[in-house]
Amino acid sequence: MKVNRIQILTLAMLAAGAVCCSGSTETPAPVPPVPDAESDVECYVTTASGSMLFERVPVEFSKVSMSPNKVELQPGTVFQTVDGFGPAMTGATCYNLLQMTQEDRTALLRKCFDPEEGAGFSFIRVHIGGSDFSMDEYTYCDTKGIEFFETPALERDGIFPVIREILAINPDVKIMGSPWTCPLWMKGTVDDPTVPYTTSWTSGRLNPDYYADYAEYFVKWVQTWEAEGFPVYAITMQNEPLNHGNSMSLYMPWEDQLAFVKVLGPAFEKAGIETKILTYDHNYNYDNASGQDGYPLHIFADAEASQWVDGSAWHNYGGDVSELDRILAEAPDKSIYFTEASIGEWNYTFDGCLMNDFESIFLGTLSRMGRGVLLWNLMLDDEGKPYRPGGCSTCFGAIEISSSDYKTLKYNSHWYDLAHCSKVVRAGAQRIGTTGYTAENLTYMAFRNTDGSYAMIALNRNSEPKTIAVQGPDKAFRYDVPAQSIASFRWSDK
Repeated sequence: MKVNRIQILTLAMLAAGAVCCSGSTETPAPVPPVPDAESDVECYVTTASGSMLFERVPVEFSKVSMSPNKVELQPGTVFQTVDGFGPAMTGATCYNLLQMTQEDRTALLRKCFDPEEGAGFSFIRVHIGGSDFSMDEYTYCDTKGIEFFETPALERDGIFPVIREILAINPDVKIMGSPWTCPLWMKGTVDDPTVPYTTSWTSGRLNPDYYADYAEYFVKWVQTWEAEGFPVYAITMQNEPLNHGNSMSLYMPWEDQLAFVKVLGPAFEKAGIETKILTYDHNYNYDNASGQDGYPLHIFADAEASQWVDGSAWHNYGGDVSELDRILAEAPDKSIYFTEASIGEWNYTFDGCLMNDFESIFLGTLSRMGRGVLLWNLMLDDEGKPYRPGGCSTCFGAIEISSSDYKTLKYNSHWYDLAHCSKVVRAGAQRIGTTGYTAENLTYMAFRNTDGSYAMIALNRNSEPKTIAVQGPDKAFRYDVPAQSIASFRWSDK
């Protein structure tokens, strides 16, 4: 029986207890403009009730030396470097954006990607070929033979213009690419990948006879994007490799990725490509697939394969973020990225998803040496469209656009979660230590940006405000973090 993406997501989350976005608050009104108020500390606040929506609050420096709520930054204690935060720029997202007027689209992209005037999103994920949120099923080489590799018109005309506009706004945005499947002519059956399976975009397995061709496919894809002026920071070898029921999908167990990366890595090196290669790109619970527990650890344990793999990528549709503790303990030298989470009819409330996702995805990943967070579609319309047949028909974007006018916007929780991190924690920031005040249901962490400024993100799950008094090396301030809210801070300590 063909199982579509939303069935897989829902069943996996129910089985793992991962349907975490619960609550009762409806999505609030669209985000208001951030005021230009000058203050010593940039402070942004969003409450679960929607009473404050990425609202800028003036905070001034003050003495906190005797405060019982004092939190001291420890710049000498350095953890990971952060690469950034952002959404997936799928074919569906780009389609909706291109229905807007040029003026409206530019204003929206500035609100998202401009680090000074907007939220400063600094990382995006794209699909290599089609996906369940592309405008058709396709790859870059649908005619047999790698010599027929070419850029699909759907991307040249429907995705490249949006990526180009984003990079014009913020040239430092990093790009991660993930394929949903190899070309059909490279597929074999799941049970025996040497037996051709060329009739369906759903399922199948990479035929080892085509490992060299598929490695060249990745090389050509990176070269094509970079020739367009789109530098590719990282790729994953397969989106959701243990889910072969999606509308476009490929089963790629760890044994296959281990063998394939031994071909892909040298192909990148020969072509002079420095794009990072990441493994896995799937759920914390390995979809409970037999023999797949600890998927990336098997690849890291093989010295020949491991040399080509920078780290692992993760989704949260099954299992718990605590699985990253195991990965970090056994492979502390490998990077960790969170690369996909969805919201939709099965789990969405503004308050529940705002708070729970910020805690588990953002704080949960960053506290475990995570280098970046990527969420799913930036924009879908008010009917969750466009999506592919057999894909998710009940997913929401971080932004919803009205299909009646392609102008009216509604900002969902994922937009605010991303904005709270990307606005203050700039790409290249280092997470640093803190000591001092702690309180139940109050979580925070601190960073130092490359320009020398400091940043802090905080989550208050209490039903009353919680005061934090932050002491940097030279400057200090205090703020009453509202009940049930997220607060972000950035300041210069000089």
